[in-house]
Amino acid sequence: MTTEKIVWMSGHEMARAIRAKELSSVEAVTAVLEQLEKVEPRINAFVTVTAEQALEQARLADARTVAGDELPKLHGVPITVKDLTATAGVRTCYGTDAFRDHVPDTDDVDWARLRAAGAILIGKTTTPPFGMLGITDSPVTGRTSTPWAAPTHTSGGSSGGAAASVASGVAPFAWGSDGGGSIRVPAACCGVVGLKTTPNRIPGGSGESPWNTTAVVGPLTRTVRDAALLLDVTAGPHPALPLSLPLTGESYEAATINATLQGLRIAFSPDFGSAEVDREVLAIVTAAVGTFESLGGARVDEVSMSIPDPIQYFGDVYGPSFAAALEMDTPAGKLRDTGVHPAIEYIAQKGREMTALESYFTENVTRTRILRGFLEVLGAYDLLVSPTMPVAAFPHPGPEAGNTHVNGKPVREPMLDFHRLTESPTHAMLPAISVNCGFTVDGLPVGLQIIGPPLADAAVLAAAAAFESVTDWGNRRPPIA
Repeated sequence: MTTEKIVWMSGHEMARAIRAKELSSVEAVTAVLEQLEKVEPRINAFVTVTAEQALEQARLADARTVAGDELPKLHGVPITVKDLTATAGVRTCYGTDAFRDHVPDTDDVDWARLRAAGAILIGKTTTPPFGMLGITDSPVTGRTSTPWAAPTHTSGGSSGGAAASVASGVAPFAWGSDGGGSIRVPAACCGVVGLKTTPNRIPGGSGESPWNTTAVVGPLTRTVRDAALLLDVTAGPHPALPLSLPLTGESYEAATINATLQGLRIAFSPDFGSAEVDREVLAIVTAAVGTFESLGGARVDEVSMSIPDPIQYFGDVYGPSFAAALEMDTPAGKLRDTGVHPAIEYIAQKGREMTALESYFTENVTRTRILRGFLEVLGAYDLLVSPTMPVAAFPHPGPEAGNTHVNGKPVREPMLDFHRLTESPTHAMLPAISVNCGFTVDGLPVGLQIIGPPLADAAVLAAAAAFESVTDWGNRRPPIA
């Protein structure tokens, strides 16, 4: 089997081929490491590469295959993991100089489950410091680029390295995290699938923040089925995380097989009532939404929405946490000694200026209004779709940390504006996914976001898989590959 064929296999196909002895794990790992070496100089997606360790684990996996052992679902399949996830014995920098030489002693819960399922780590992917930016720009690694316009355009963030790697054929699976769009935005910038699950569907981290109701860990892949497969092997409760959700007994991967849009009622909001969306991006998304009806058999209605200003909310809700992280005895506090990106400091300063009453109002009253705005729509429809981003991938920004204009108009908060369509579903605790739905005239991918009602992860995955089955956008390869 050729290297090119191996690197573009889906994860579930690769797992099946390894189990059937049509492909060895050593062949799979060798192929993706060769692909990594080929594309890395232009995308800059890795902070640590674990080639020797990966090949040794692949040899052990192949020995298990030959011995006829019972094999786990991801047996022998290579994966990349975002540099915010602790991996025992493997350098984890959190995107910072302060942790440049940090090697954790234990695995985070999510990585432990992926490893137990047989996945083989080939490297840690780039992230901004502690994931606190919407672009992937780190003092450890520099800028990470989308493979569709490398090295000039951003891969998004904060899971930019994860998205760029999987889009470039470097492993079929990538693992990231999302607290306001950090899986979905890079997925849109890089033309891949990015799943944000219901919070606590997948227990993430090592238990330091057991009361989380926003941030999630999750997959970036080239197919929807692969994202569902990774959810299957990582979902379920954990005793150190009391809000983690129980298993439902359903198979998320099974929900994506032979999925259909027939009979679904789908709401389409082009802007959530407030976003300025690039005209070309909106035209591409609108055409893609039309396929839900013309090819899928769904009923689609454009709807109006009214939710609190997501940019104001984003700053208000994260300001106090950024300020606390920088000033208290936390890992992020080490940024004081190594330098803070101007955009991070800007959000932290907003938090310092907020009163306790304003913070309480944001977290409880404004957040409730966001949820109600979505539920008003989802009470009458099965799903809600929108652009993932107001723009396509943009040139690497400077201190603004985001695009400064949309349709020739200046944006109020560059570092936040391109997350305005992903942030609000996050804080409403809704499952959402981004899938590629077309390309601009400049060859940049455009993301379509599919949002479900509370807890409806399987429905979101099924709809995304059905859309994927009637389009071919996900089959295209970037010029760098």
